[in-house]
Amino acid sequence: MERIMLKIGVLGVGHLGKFHLNNWKEIEGVELVGFFDPDDNVSDQVVEKYNLKRFATAAELIEAADAVDIVAPTSHHFELCKAAILKGKHVFVEKPLANTMEEARELVKLVKEANIKFQIGHVERFNPAFLALKKYSLQPMFIEVHRLAQFNPRGTDVSVILDLMIHDIDIILSLVKSNVKSISANGVAVVSDTPDIANVRIEFDNGCVANLTSSRISMKKMRKMRLFQKDAYIGIDFLEKKTEIIKLNVPDDTNVFTFDIETTTGKKTIAIANPVVKDGNAIKMELEDFRNAIVQNINTSVTVLDGFRAMDVAHQILEKTGTNSLP
Repeated sequence: MERIMLKIGVLGVGHLGKFHLNNWKEIEGVELVGFFDPDDNVSDQVVEKYNLKRFATAAELIEAADAVDIVAPTSHHFELCKAAILKGKHVFVEKPLANTMEEARELVKLVKEANIKFQIGHVERFNPAFLALKKYSLQPMFIEVHRLAQFNPRGTDVSVILDLMIHDIDIILSLVKSNVKSISANGVAVVSDTPDIANVRIEFDNGCVANLTSSRISMKKMRKMRLFQKDAYIGIDFLEKKTEIIKLNVPDDTNVFTFDIETTTGKKTIAIANPVVKDGNAIKMELEDFRNAIVQNINTSVTVLDGFRAMDVAHQILEKTGTNSLP
């Protein structure tokens, strides 16, 4: 019996789009039918390097594919997602979901009405350091995040909140099973027209507090998240792909170092565990996850509602900093 190949089309083959092309070519069970990009120079390079068909329009590519991978600028997400959904095609779209909250709401409605799989490219969900914590019970009550990047003109059409911080917003919303109670934020535009550095405090109904700092004008890179919960501290280094757990009592893990301390309530055992972080390509894993959702007819790991919630919080932060999502 001949194996059915899932036909994939890529919309947008710029810097990130090329990473997606490279990974799709390594994923089993899929056939890259081609791409669409309005830039002639970029498209010519891709045709030559990847020996892929360039479609004349996005509509033609959508028609030819079973599923599309949208890696176009955010301002085009809505129109491309809508066109694909209305044709009954499965959709993977890079974060953020859309350009405005109105567009995001309509996409949520369209996805709900359609019999398709829809996934948002919140790639840090697939970071090996984060995946290493899958078997642990994470119930943080205080979260501290630092995501710092060196300046790169690419991506400055959106604020640092939608460019960088949205990764951490998505992770936090996936961990904290509670509604957002209040948000306070400060942002400063230093070298571009939108905030380049921002500090945010999010309070949840269950009492959890998250402090987030994101900057794209730092001298060094940093992508760290620290979780504090009853009897435990969890450190995640998304950049170095390392994870550390320090907790009272011994974690259910063989890779631990323990020592005792004397407290006013008696002796306590402190355990330091370094969960095994497996090597992994996060982009490839998220695309494989999207393929699996389609083939196995299961829910995507990062749904349209996840993308909407992250975007909603990001836009509330933008309002607090007195800026719009895009110029």
